[in-house]
Amino acid sequence: MIRPGDRVLVGASGGKDSAVLMRDLALKKRQGRLDADVVGLHIRNDFSPHALSERLKAEYADWGVPLVVKDVAVEGRLKPGRRMNCYWCSTQRRTELIRYAMAEGFTAVALGHHLDDVLETLFMNMMRKGELSTMPPVVEYRKYPLRIIRPLYLVEEKQVVELATKLGFVASTCTCGYNDHSERDRTRERIEALTGGSSDVKRNILESLRHVNAEYLPT
Repeated sequence: MIRPGDRVLVGASGGKDSAVLMRDLALKKRQGRLDADVVGLHIRNDFSPHALSERLKAEYADWGVPLVVKDVAVEGRLKPGRRMNCYWCSTQRRTELIRYAMAEGFTAVALGHHLDDVLETLFMNMMRKGELSTMPPVVEYRKYPLRIIRPLYLVEEKQVVELATKLGFVASTCTCGYNDHSERDRTRERIEALTGGSSDVKRNILESLRHVNAEYLPT
């Protein structure tokens, strides 16, 4: 996923997922187990508290990783009549990550999505779009020498939470007032009920995407 000589830009949101991801990459690099340059990018939008970027700067300094903070007026990009929402905000931040990565010559953008995020997206796409799709671990861009990677792809959220708690990470929660994660939250609850919280069952659901028996599916 991370290749020798890569320049990796990590999306530093201030949440537990990106913190655990960056800490792991920084530790591997310090131990000589990662032949890649790693830099964090925090997109500070209209609703980001100033204290968050200051805390991130201190954390990244402790890890020996450079952190870039970029201000983006997300709300100002909305077209007239459109309402601010989480999907729009995350899309704009992702766009800025990719733009910065391409402008600065990075070869990979690392995001902190974990196994539970992947399964939630799978079920939401099935229920909303009638489509079998989710986040892939690696996305290669044909037009650009850049790829999106998700190093925590096989890691469960409960494992991330356990490590973040053990290390004393303080996760930032968005208080913008536009939070519309209710559908994803409901999907998460449904998956937990369906799997009984079983790690094996969750991994089997993911593996089923790689083992499709077309003979027993409608065409």
